[in-house]
Amino acid sequence: MIELAPNEYAALVDSILNSITPPKAEAVPVAAVEIAPSPTASNLAATLESTLLTADATREQITRLCDDAENWRLAAVCVNPCWVALAASRLRSTNVQVVTVVGFPLGASLSVSKRHEAAECLKLGADELDMVINVGALKSGADDQVGADIRGVVELAHEAGARVKVILEMAYLTRDEQQRACGIALAAGADYIKTSTGFGASGATVEDVAFLRSVIAAKARIKAAGGIRTRAQAEALLAAGADRIGTSSARTILDRP
Repeated sequence: MIELAPNEYAALVDSILNSITPPKAEAVPVAAVEIAPSPTASNLAATLESTLLTADATREQITRLCDDAENWRLAAVCVNPCWVALAASRLRSTNVQVVTVVGFPLGASLSVSKRHEAAECLKLGADELDMVINVGALKSGADDQVGADIRGVVELAHEAGARVKVILEMAYLTRDEQQRACGIALAAGADYIKTSTGFGASGATVEDVAFLRSVIAAKARIKAAGGIRTRAQAEALLAAGADRIGTSSARTILDRP
């Protein structure tokens, strides 16, 4: 029998165990999953268009709307055409865009009327025009008429360096009609597709925004509007693919006094 010193015995045991125990596998790094962070107050603000389109909006209210938008660094204010000049004068030296509406809220104005309204709003200082499509014409299959209606406004806006959001009024359209409307609007040069006026049967939904994003991919931006009153709603719509949020509740969404 061979006698071993304690240290020699320990070394022999380790050698035997190593020969029969497979080496521990190295940890394989797990691929990182990119999760979009919840918008902070500042970058959420940069997606908001603070909207005041009621019939009884006053000069004082529009002035405050503009001042708040500047102070909170919002993307834009959205006002009726009669207030464009006031908003443009208040926001001229800021990065806040002045948005107004064309053919609002029904979209059933004559194309010549929409063009005239767009031209006048651009002269007054509008940076973006939110125009409502002719919903009835689309549902009637008059795609050429719908396209010409949009193109007439888009051409004027782009000549002036402005952008156009085409409002589909999703609640009145089937998915097939919505997809067709997107194709018409993109072909006419729209910069944004917008879900709704906020005056229709319903407003923006996560499902509608996700559908629009699947249809238009990266060919245009999306503005969600109509009934957006909470931060949770705004964040969900942005996560679904919206780029802009039109809301009359910016103060509540940003938790401002």
